[in-house]
Amino acid sequence: MNNLSQSHKILFLNTLAFSVCFACWTLNGVLVTYLVDKGIFNWTVVETGWLLGIPILSGSIFRLPIGILTDKYGGKIIFSVLLLLCSIPLFLLPFATSFWSFAVLSFFFGLVGTSFAVGIGYTSIWYPKNWQGRALGIFGMGNAGAAITTFIAPTLLNNFSETDPVNGWKMLPIIYAAVLVFIGILFIVFAKNKVNPGVSKTMGELMSPLKNVRVWRFGAYYFLVFGCFVAYSQWLVPNFMNVYHTSLVMGGMFATMFSLPSGVVRAFGGYLSDKFGARKVMYWVLGSSIVISFLLMFPKMEIFTAGPGVLATSNGVVTEISADAIVVNGKVHKINQKEVSEDHETAIFPVKNSWQEIVVKQNQEVKKKELLAQGITQIKFSANLWVYVILVILIGISWGIGKAAVYKHIPEYFPNEVGVVGGMVGLIGGLGGFIGPIIFGYLLNYTGLWTSSWIFIFVISVLCLLWMHRTIINVMRTKSPNFNRHIEDNH
Repeated sequence: MNNLSQSHKILFLNTLAFSVCFACWTLNGVLVTYLVDKGIFNWTVVETGWLLGIPILSGSIFRLPIGILTDKYGGKIIFSVLLLLCSIPLFLLPFATSFWSFAVLSFFFGLVGTSFAVGIGYTSIWYPKNWQGRALGIFGMGNAGAAITTFIAPTLLNNFSETDPVNGWKMLPIIYAAVLVFIGILFIVFAKNKVNPGVSKTMGELMSPLKNVRVWRFGAYYFLVFGCFVAYSQWLVPNFMNVYHTSLVMGGMFATMFSLPSGVVRAFGGYLSDKFGARKVMYWVLGSSIVISFLLMFPKMEIFTAGPGVLATSNGVVTEISADAIVVNGKVHKINQKEVSEDHETAIFPVKNSWQEIVVKQNQEVKKKELLAQGITQIKFSANLWVYVILVILIGISWGIGKAAVYKHIPEYFPNEVGVVGGMVGLIGGLGGFIGPIIFGYLLNYTGLWTSSWIFIFVISVLCLLWMHRTIINVMRTKSPNFNRHIEDNH
């Protein structure tokens, strides 16, 4: 019982530290946007984009070396040093006066993003196999720390700037830095260091798992469920504003509705992985990602095409034309008029509207089968806002469960290299969060469709599912050749 109590204490400290680190990791998203909006810094759109992405990049590419160090020296030492060192660039951020100074400091405080690799390795060694899914899922809930920054940072910036509009913002990074120092001290005082005795000591042995294709397959899963999650956390706000004409506040609220449940549900994903197995959970996650992204692929659109027209039934002269009829030699040809509907925006399914427009004139001579009124069909799909929001929330929840399932695999297959493998998988996922918006931007420019990003998600989901299923089939053929022969015989 004492061991479990100690494990729970470590888990609490890990989750708390990771939550604070994740909040710091996403700080530039609010801070840089605020500084540009208020004209405090005149950064270009390109410079702003880089400042938003630099912390994500540095926090991703250093996950692997930090994971290696965690395996070698233990989580308490690495986490404590990381928290204290990353507070320094945050304390220095108020003195930044140019793009380059801000960029360099952002790069260094972005290293808090590597905290995930530390926490995964440090948490897993404290729990038995049947508890690791839940423990890692609870730890992963710390990525909801991004919502802390989204909710609190704008209010703090406004309050600090009331008395000093130019320099008030400088208090925010100082507060974040102070919190990092506080959590670092908590770690030094209350955490207990522990290193897996089975961990390899040489660098070559530590890096050897990276030769295993399984590591890269887990990384591909994590690129989808974490990388694309991080990418959409940023991408959804302009998406809602451009497609549905929401305000910035409303778009931010909808984006939070996507990101917050995805973080919280991660613990449930760990429980499901313990109960049913991570592989089975990943089948459901990837399958639901395919279905939901397919439904989200269809854009808000309006199509006009040729519809059923009205033809003359005999030779003659047009004797009368009205809004709803054409008379040719006494024969009345009915004309359908365009219907005006105000319910298109609330419709869930595509709405069809067909009508005819007259193309002949009074006293015109016409022949049999000649076109009197051309048909026009309008198909309007509003991509209903609330249906879109619900689907976005559902795919976010699915990815949240998937994040826990991916990391449930790692201690099962690599019990002595959780840090290095977790760091590599986290690196691939983090890079997905960095390059995701870039890919989405290129797709939007090329296709002109905001939903092109969901087509990309659909393709990635299908590839991941096929890769996983093919791997399992190959393993079954290798391990149970007789079983497979019986299947062939019976079918």
